[in-house]
Amino acid sequence: MKKTVLILALVTVTGAVFAQRKTTTSAVVAFDASTAIDALPKAENKTVIAALDTKTGSVAFEANVKNFAFSNPTIQEHFNGEKWLNSDQFPTFSFKGNIVNLSAVDLSKDGTYKVDVDGKLSVKGKEQALKTPATLVVKNGVITATSNFSFKLADFGISGAPIEGGKVAKEPKVTVSADFK
Repeated sequence: MKKTVLILALVTVTGAVFAQRKTTTSAVVAFDASTAIDALPKAENKTVIAALDTKTGSVAFEANVKNFAFSNPTIQEHFNGEKWLNSDQFPTFSFKGNIVNLSAVDLSKDGTYKVDVDGKLSVKGKEQALKTPATLVVKNGVITATSNFSFKLADFGISGAPIEGGKVAKEPKVTVSADFK
């Protein structure tokens, strides 16, 4: 009897711990480096891994660079090439950080919460500090997280004639969205 109670207690505690960390493999990262000269440098990756720890406020996402889909195959080739993201040597684009104002959020209640996220963006093997606002929407136990930010390509060693010529934005816009069930 004591063993049964102990096992049930252990299973309950383990379930509660795992319920705090939510993950998905279908988050979306949109990359928009379009300019007035060229509207084509836009891509989307719908196979991004994302995680949210509702207790600690830890957030992360990781995108496989080759899974960014552009409408123009030439732009996709440049994006994955050595001068750009060099996806053969640096296969992922990622972020790890924390929700700064987690104490102001009740993720057990339906609602819309504005938060600040502070962490490190990793692109092409280089890390840069990134602080960005995000929105968390809780509805029927599902948490939808969305954030928009931009970064300087030069900070990650990304340059070239299309960027200097104004065909590609020097600071692309990135949108990350994930549903955590």
